[in-house]
Order: sequence, then C-alpha cells, then structure tokens
Amino acid sequence: MGPATRLHIDAVHKAYGRRSVLRGTDFTVSAGMLAGVVGENGSGKSTLLRIAVGLLAPDRGTVRRFGTLGYCPQRPVVNDTLTVVQHLRLFQVAYRLPDLDYAWELVDLLGFHAERRTRAGELSGGTRQKLNLALALMHDPPLLVLDEPYQGFDWDTHQRFWHLAGRLRDQGQAVVVVSHLLHDLQHFDTVHHLREGRLHAGAMTR
Repeated sequence: MGPATRLHIDAVHKAYGRRSVLRGTDFTVSAGMLAGVVGENGSGKSTLLRIAVGLLAPDRGTVRRFGTLGYCPQRPVVNDTLTVVQHLRLFQVAYRLPDLDYAWELVDLLGFHAERRTRAGELSGGTRQKLNLALALMHDPPLLVLDEPYQGFDWDTHQRFWHLAGRLRDQGQAVVVVSHLLHDLQHFDTVHHLREGRLHAGAMTR
C-alpha cells in the first residue's frame, strides 16, 4: 500500500449460509481515484460495499480504511418526519461542522434547494436520494463509497452527479461508485467487475 491509499480490501470472503458471495476479493483505492464497481444483480456488489464501510463483517480477510468515510447506501436512510434543513442541521452536529456552507452548495448543485422546508416523507424518490447523497458528502471526507447513488435522478441531475464526482476526484478524494449503467463506465479511472466472488480490474478508462 502506498501513502495515498484510502481503502484496502485483502482476500475478503463472505457467505450467506451455503451461498458464497465473496471469494477472496481484493480491492485498493487511492486518493485522486474514481473507481467503478460493476456486476450482475446478485453478484455481491452491495455486500462488498457494506463490508468496505464496516456495516458488515467479512468471514475472512481484512479491510483497512484511511481517513474519514462518506457512505451513500442504495436506499435512502432519511427520517420521513424531518425536513431537508432539519436533516442538514442534525448531521452538522453529528459531523461537528462549523457551518452548513458546503452542504447548501451540494443542495444547490443537485438542484433541490426549493425543497429545503419539505419533510422527507413528502419528497419524490429522486429528491430523497439527492438528500441521501448530500448527507454522505457534506463533511467532505477523503473516502467516498457510493452504492448506485443516483437512483431516481433525472438525466440532468445524473450528469450533475458525474460532474461532482469528477471534481471530488480532482480534489484528491478517493471515490468508489457501484453502477449498473454501461454509459457510466466512461467516467471512471478504473472499472472493477465483480464475477464469481472476485473483482477483476478492467482497462483504464482515462
């Protein structure tokens, strides 16, 4: 591992009962890298990411993270009774942020500032996911792990997301994105295909 390593997964195994999902998976992501993880439905992509962020323990193998983590799960983890601004203030306290300047910048970039006083339960699915993503990014962590973070986005917001992901990479952050869309592959520096429980690195895309 080099000094710029942000995530290092070594020989990770995971099984659910007799079903083996990960079979000696290796994965390293460095600062300034936008890495894609792709694979068929049921291949274990979300399992791999949950292990990567510490929500799920591997059966064998090691996971090392360096620096603060930002994680955006596939399903929004928001409170339906709280408004957008209440979510931001709650996470401001959790992250110990001095202000919400960057959070509001993300809200503007993702295009849901007009919904700031709306309760999460009244938001559309796409806007709930925008909030989910903003909460994962607002503390500006050096390592980002994003599991299909654009579920429900319209095309314009989808493009805004990739512009943001590229900007974060260029600022030196390590960004991991699970994707199932072939036209997304052009955005990645490296693409890793999860097949039969192992990651297979593809060609550099940049």
